[in-house]
Amino acid sequence: MSETRILFVDDEAEVRRSAAEWLTLSGFSVTTAANVAEAKAQLARQDADVVVTDIRMPGEDGLALLRHVTEHHAGVPVILLTGHGDVTMAVSAMRDGAYDFLEKPYDADHLVVVLRNAGEKNRLSRELARLRGRLAHASGLDRRMIGQSAAIQGAREQLLQLAGLDIDVLLRGETGTGKEVAAHLLHDLSPRAAKPFVAINCAAVPESIFESELFGHARGAFTGADREREGKLVYANGGTVFLDEIESMPLALQTRLLRVIQEREVEVLGRNAPLPLDVRFIAATKSDLKALGDKGGFRPDLYYRLAASELDLPPLRERGNDVIALFEHFAAEEAARNGLQPRKAPEALLTALLAHDWPGNVRELKSLAIRFALGLSDGMPRQAACGEQALAAPGLAETMARIESEIIRRALKEAGGNQAEAARRLQIPRRTLGEKIARLGILDTSQP
Repeated sequence: MSETRILFVDDEAEVRRSAAEWLTLSGFSVTTAANVAEAKAQLARQDADVVVTDIRMPGEDGLALLRHVTEHHAGVPVILLTGHGDVTMAVSAMRDGAYDFLEKPYDADHLVVVLRNAGEKNRLSRELARLRGRLAHASGLDRRMIGQSAAIQGAREQLLQLAGLDIDVLLRGETGTGKEVAAHLLHDLSPRAAKPFVAINCAAVPESIFESELFGHARGAFTGADREREGKLVYANGGTVFLDEIESMPLALQTRLLRVIQEREVEVLGRNAPLPLDVRFIAATKSDLKALGDKGGFRPDLYYRLAASELDLPPLRERGNDVIALFEHFAAEEAARNGLQPRKAPEALLTALLAHDWPGNVRELKSLAIRFALGLSDGMPRQAACGEQALAAPGLAETMARIESEIIRRALKEAGGNQAEAARRLQIPRRTLGEKIARLGILDTSQP
């Protein structure tokens, strides 16, 4: 195993020298820096596995370095060296992402133990990220869940985490956000991939045959049952059952489904003994199941059973430039399928795509891109207003204001509504941010 690389930052030369000697003898690879500026330069040249920094230094302090590492070198543990009066500050810094803190004068042997643990944590995190990257690449995850926005990258990361866990998942998202795509990915990236994936649209199955469809029946179980029917749950044994629009499932069947999920066995009508069931359930909804349960429209116990693991899929309007990437992908794909030359989208169309609210999300965008690729429309999105009228492409100023407003709202949300912190993240003066908030009419700065 390669040596753990330590960046040790302190403004006192003797402290740096003695620490470097001791840590090198302890098996670490050590570089030092006298201040935050030097530390940033060192990190720019070569990443470190662990950063150790004094808090109080001339100029920028150790907390500034912590923020820099958190933002630009994600996953690298930062250990703070504190004076007696800095303990409260250091504890607060741990909530902001610091790995640990040691009070001066620190015990050198204890520092070695902390550094070894931090280095191992970083190594494991990097290995996990590498394996996930290989898995994502091998599965074509980036091609099946397209986009580079923070929202979709977060969803992809969470999906990769859930895929390898044998737990049930509740997918939440508006119509057209790609819940079935996510369900297929959860199955395809799981150990159950070689077994059946069975999709059931709970809104499309008539209530009169729902029970038979899911649970099946034995021959002679009722009048007209002249042969045995294998239910979809039994057919899916070993694999995955995807229950789309689960909010539409009749309440009586919700009770039976809850029992199946809890007991992992299914009672087939006409059979005396239940059949063991080894399936993973993935449910999808566009509704707030908890609120629906409070009104008596959905069983709360079923909701809590399904909601042990949840994955939220972001609406298209929150995905920024992903709209353009998705439109171009769908259009090119459809053109190739029909042997057509891809059409280049004009700037006015791209502007209109970014400005549209996309109530139908990716499904609406895909339909629009297909019609554009086939030359059946100009690609301009439409919205209902005084009848079905074409949405005129907004001017550049309006579009830029919309994009700027979205960026500011996101920064404010990430900063918890703190305008000073949001201004720092946006790298603009606090006063400038205040003027933009007033001009753009961003009233509630704690919300997205």
